Amino acid sequence: MTITPDDLDAAVTSVVSDLRKAANHDWSSAPGTGELNAWRTAEHLGDCLISYAGLLIARPSTPRFVCFESVADSAATPSEMLEFVTVGGGILGATLRTMAPDVRAYHPSGRADLAGFAGMGCVEALVHGEDMARGLEITLDPPRDVCSRVLARMFPEVDAVDIDPWTALLWATDRTDLPGRPSRAGWQWRGAPLDG
Repeated sequence: MTITPDDLDAAVTSVVSDLRKAANHDWSSAPGTGELNAWRTAEHLGDCLISYAGLLIARPSTPRFVCFESVADSAATPSEMLEFVTVGGGILGATLRTMAPDVRAYHPSGRADLAGFAGMGCVEALVHGEDMARGLEITLDPPRDVCSRVLARMFPEVDAVDIDPWTALLWATDRTDLPGRPSRAGWQWRGAPLDG
């Protein structure tokens, strides 16, 4: 199952729409991913999306990330942080739409194709969005068809039959436990194409 820029758009739009419900909260005091608060998690998410676009455009000849970091203005409000995430998703989506289908670029999870970068963007948006949502005490409700495609492409080892795709994605990224299933601590997605 492939992942497209349209899937990335849907994931980012869904996350931003749900997080907008908490735009009047103090994101600097709400937990986010790991040691980051919700504000810093949003900044990290925007940077990740733009960085993936940078990798596709620059395609460094050595295995490394492009040497820049996208940061938000320190006075940015939660609504402006959601704008930053939206812009990051738009830049990655536009980059994916303009690349030749055979383009590959470095990522530690494998030399990724366009579907791999679209999938990485979706995972970043969905799971960091979930981290922020939990800290802000709201619920995300992403499109289940996108979650299914992301699982199939990025986590081919995950058997998600008879499991809600969103719950399965949260389990695959160690955000929840599933009865009878082992911990996914130390998880990694597959950036490289499934056929190579």
